[in-house]
Amino acid sequence: MKLGLLIAASAFLLGAGQAWEWHLPPGIAPPPVPADNPMRAAKVELGRRLFYDADLSRDGTMACATCHEQRHGFADGNATHGGVGGAAGRRNVPGLANVAWFSPLTSADAGQRTLEAQAGVPVMGTHPVEMGMAGAAAAIVTRLSHDDCYRTIFAQAFPESGGRIDFANVSRALASFERTLVSYGSAYDRHALGPDARGGERTFRRACAQCHAGARFTDLRFHRMGPIDRAAPDQGLVETSGREADRGLFRTPSLRNVAMSGPWWHDGSATTLDTAIARHKLALPPQSAPGLIAFLRALDDRTFLTDPAFGLPATACGRTL
Repeated sequence: MKLGLLIAASAFLLGAGQAWEWHLPPGIAPPPVPADNPMRAAKVELGRRLFYDADLSRDGTMACATCHEQRHGFADGNATHGGVGGAAGRRNVPGLANVAWFSPLTSADAGQRTLEAQAGVPVMGTHPVEMGMAGAAAAIVTRLSHDDCYRTIFAQAFPESGGRIDFANVSRALASFERTLVSYGSAYDRHALGPDARGGERTFRRACAQCHAGARFTDLRFHRMGPIDRAAPDQGLVETSGREADRGLFRTPSLRNVAMSGPWWHDGSATTLDTAIARHKLALPPQSAPGLIAFLRALDDRTFLTDPAFGLPATACGRTL
């Protein structure tokens, strides 16, 4: 190894074992972190690289970031996103801003309560097929183990298991990176709302904040938005719960970076914010709509959308990727 690369790699290793330091605005407590997956700088960096690595998919064409694009608030700008081998998409991709505080995590499965467990859904799931690795966890281990840098970072990230490369540790690393996707830098957070947005906020508080509640703009509960349509291809929460009362229920999405994460609705069928708002059947005077949309746009966090700490890593172990 050349001296420059050796120095860079050594610097990486020295910092990699550090505990994670949260940098959160006043009034925002750190998110819950499982006792068996403590935050660690090397683990976050490993998770970031894995998030962008298409080797987690069957044919090497899809990474987590394929559907969760930073510029869209870690959604993807499509109604739905198909999986490997031409598998049809099923639901609109949710953004990941502040996902560390979310439980449950998905729009129609109350059982998905931890980021570690949820990581297996896109990678191993079959309804729908996304990354297509069902029954092929060993192939992921083989692929990652052939990379000496991955072996190094796994050792730094998981010293308690001797740097073991398995899907459980892949999931823990991905979860650690996802917990760092913190977004509190919007005009709303900076108390920099314009006149239209301030008026829109008043409308929002009256008409929307019961469900889009709190600092994360979601109550994390499941609601039915309109009459039950038994012919719809997606029946919502009933598909995982088996309870008829859950038919047509979907979890409230967060509104963080909402203007950047369209199209909207659980199936991506609302192509404009006006359409998405109209479907709520709110008793709003027509003149209130522009202000409400101005407020929703003020929830976009441009720093979050461009922060290089969340983007595709350019180097690993002191080497260019």
